[in-house]
Amino acid sequence: MGVLSRFENRLEQLVSGAFARAFRSAVQPVELAAALQREVDNSAQILSRNRRLVPNNFHVELSATDHARLAPYGSTLATELTEMLREHAEEQSYVFTGPVSIAFDTADDLSTGRFRVRSAALAKVTPASGASVTDTAVRRASVVLEVNGMRHPLEPPGLVIGRGSEADLRVNDPGVSRRHAEIRVFPGEGAPSVSIVDLGSTNGMLVNGARVQQATLEDGATVKVGNTTMTVRYLRSREGSSDV
Repeated sequence: MGVLSRFENRLEQLVSGAFARAFRSAVQPVELAAALQREVDNSAQILSRNRRLVPNNFHVELSATDHARLAPYGSTLATELTEMLREHAEEQSYVFTGPVSIAFDTADDLSTGRFRVRSAALAKVTPASGASVTDTAVRRASVVLEVNGMRHPLEPPGLVIGRGSEADLRVNDPGVSRRHAEIRVFPGEGAPSVSIVDLGSTNGMLVNGARVQQATLEDGATVKVGNTTMTVRYLRSREGSSDV
């Protein structure tokens, strides 16, 4: 029995006839499952002979009518679709960069029965201490590093980015080396000076789209390591904030 057939069988056991009636003339759950499976297949990137990297963050965009019909069953459907993707990934030797998440959104340009899937590979990123970055720490920082929607303060002397336990900022991305790159922060009279140096990583890094060994990081600079893109943001100086 294939992945999609198992998905349909599980769904039939979990939900009542009301679910089937709600979707009779709208987007069908099996259509969403097939589209997510295609999205994963089309986005797969070769890591090695037997391993391929695939997205783990999915947004299913629906018309307002379909979204309203799906809303009461969204949590159950997302859980089953996630399990379906995990089974498909295991069969195909795919590797997710982090936990799989599926969200349902409304799109004004879609008519009833139409939908689309958007995906991204979002690696799990954690400080070496394992503790969450507090809002207070971010507000106090002059410079932060934005990664997958989270801000991490950049303080002198800087931090090491990598996949290993010895890194200061751990990025759970198969394309990232254990000690991939070091961001160096030097205090200044105004804003600090920030630069980045490759630490001999396997896959290198891109700064503002160019492959480099080292570079100065200005406000808005992007750094890509593996499949993860980070952005440097210069905030108000702490002195300026305290005067307000």
